[in-house]
Amino acid sequence: TVQLVESGGGSVQVGGSLRLSCAASGFQYRLSSMGWYRQAPGKEREGVARINKDGTSKYADSVKGRFTISRDNAQNTLYLQMNSLKAEDTAMYYCTAAPNTDLYGQLDVDDFPYWGQGTQVTVSS
Repeated sequence: TVQLVESGGGSVQVGGSLRLSCAASGFQYRLSSMGWYRQAPGKEREGVARINKDGTSKYADSVKGRFTISRDNAQNTLYLQMNSLKAEDTAMYYCTAAPNTDLYGQLDVDDFPYWGQGTQVTVSS
């Protein structure tokens, strides 16, 4: 059974930083594309970042230069380092997995069949 468990969310002030983690199990993590998505109240889910098994990554324009996605294949863990946080980054953040594949092109919610339960990030001024 695929399991994705996020942690690291919380409340932070504008300009602050948070590091999200996602513990993955139940599939061949090192061979899979992984991603972070988010959903703000009243808005659709949107892609934040994606990383393939070879480490190539893609970011949403809104987070480029501020967020960094990384993976530890030995620990089956995905990370999202978020710096210079803005109020508009407030959302539920989800870890996603696409087993045994690499993904290219735009960040698409339909690319990932497996989703975690999410961790809340709240940025206030």
